[in-house]
Amino acid sequence: MKAIICREWGKSESLTLAERPSPSLNPGQVRIGVHACGVNFADTLIIQGLYQEKPAFPFSPGMEVAGEILEVGEGVAHLQLGDRVTAITGYGGYAEEVVVDARTVLPIPPLMDFVTAAGFAITYGTSHIALAHRAHLQPGEVLLVHGAAGGVGLTAVEIGKLLGATVIATASTPEKLALAQQYGADHLINYRQEKFRDRVKEITNGKGVDVIYDPVGGDVFDESVRCIAWEGRLLVIGFADGRIPQLPVNLALVKNMSVVGVYWGGYSVRQPRVITDSLRTLLTWYAEGKIRPHISQTYPLEQAATALNTLITRQSTGKVVLTIQ
Repeated sequence: MKAIICREWGKSESLTLAERPSPSLNPGQVRIGVHACGVNFADTLIIQGLYQEKPAFPFSPGMEVAGEILEVGEGVAHLQLGDRVTAITGYGGYAEEVVVDARTVLPIPPLMDFVTAAGFAITYGTSHIALAHRAHLQPGEVLLVHGAAGGVGLTAVEIGKLLGATVIATASTPEKLALAQQYGADHLINYRQEKFRDRVKEITNGKGVDVIYDPVGGDVFDESVRCIAWEGRLLVIGFADGRIPQLPVNLALVKNMSVVGVYWGGYSVRQPRVITDSLRTLLTWYAEGKIRPHISQTYPLEQAATALNTLITRQSTGKVVLTIQ
């Protein structure tokens, strides 16, 4: 099979396209013929050795795929040959075939194409678990979403609105803010033109926001803790800024605020039921027309490096996907 291979820690340009043996199949696993693979910011970290997990060399990046079941391992009863599915792989998805634990595999709705399915699980799953499971976002609360036109940010806007929140979106350009507005944002802040902390306080009449969704970190985190409401929850999604911030714990004390980590991938090992239950809810919402994924760009497998660089340089909105078969 063809696969994108990482043989040493480095930038996306160090990746190569090569022939690899098909992975072996163990009990409880399924083999998927990959039609499309989602491209995630975490992929840019895992190839540099900067992610929480460090696979043994050589390996393929790629944390989520969509395709058809080619082979079913012993003990798997809920999946059959030919099923159209989406799966969480952790890594290995930038390839023509992948073998995964059957517990992380779900059928996709009949009207969902493979490209949409491949870009669905991680962004929507992260935001749904963050907002519903970790922050317990309630109707009528105010949600602040940073990076609101990005992969996870746009889904947070959409899900936050669906859960009944008033959504404030921040982004760097009018075009990105316009996209966030299309997905439900009630208030828009261009953080390059004004300090979002001041604008948030103006929007909330000085109260601050109940929940903050932060995939950026760095200075954005530092400013966020100063516009959070009493008993607010600050969701730590990631560090696209590159700097891991430090929390002045005196602010956590005086505001009774919570800083809540969201390591979505950890659930696949520790509590896979949380992920599968979340994805079932999300796929139902999709089938009902309540959410509508935004895929901004697709690339063939051999252009994986280009696809990764669109995320690194923030040239994409919504989701980027590799097409494979």
